[in-house]
Amino acid sequence: MKWKVLDSKYHFKTPFGNLRNDTCQMEDGTIIQNYYVNEYADWVNAVVMTEDGQIVLVEQYRHPGNDFYIEVPAGKIEEGETYEDAIIREVREETGYLSDEPPIPLGEFMVNPATQTNKVAMFLINNAKKRYEQELDETERLEVRLFPFSRIPELIQEKEITQFFTVSAYYMAKDYLSRKERNDE
Repeated sequence: MKWKVLDSKYHFKTPFGNLRNDTCQMEDGTIIQNYYVNEYADWVNAVVMTEDGQIVLVEQYRHPGNDFYIEVPAGKIEEGETYEDAIIREVREETGYLSDEPPIPLGEFMVNPATQTNKVAMFLINNAKKRYEQELDETERLEVRLFPFSRIPELIQEKEITQFFTVSAYYMAKDYLSRKERNDE
């Protein structure tokens, strides 16, 4: 049975997310004080493949991680957008790549339901072509990096790619492509 929320207070609200403090009651009557919940917007990411089998990634500095990370293009949902609209916009803005084919949904997953409210929707975009220049936000500094799709496991093993959502998106896309290849035979 779901917990009952007895009280809920915000410690702060920001454009990046909110921190909420809940008091909850479990089914057996146990009261849990100070259950902190991070409220974040849902976000999207995509494995973007070019016509010649390259994966389009971005490299950027991430302050909390205090390092540069190679990642799949990603971003949060803006008001009124579908997940598909959001990933097309994010890929275009971050990389300049677009495809004439619609994004293929790979799944929607809770990021960390123990402490966060958001989920990530993962996509595969095939046959992308460079059509635009990047349209980065004022604080974004991204370098577009292309790699052969087959080289990604090596980059993960060598700890060149360490961002979890990039690793999971790669394996989701690889699984999808393997199943599609088997079904096409």
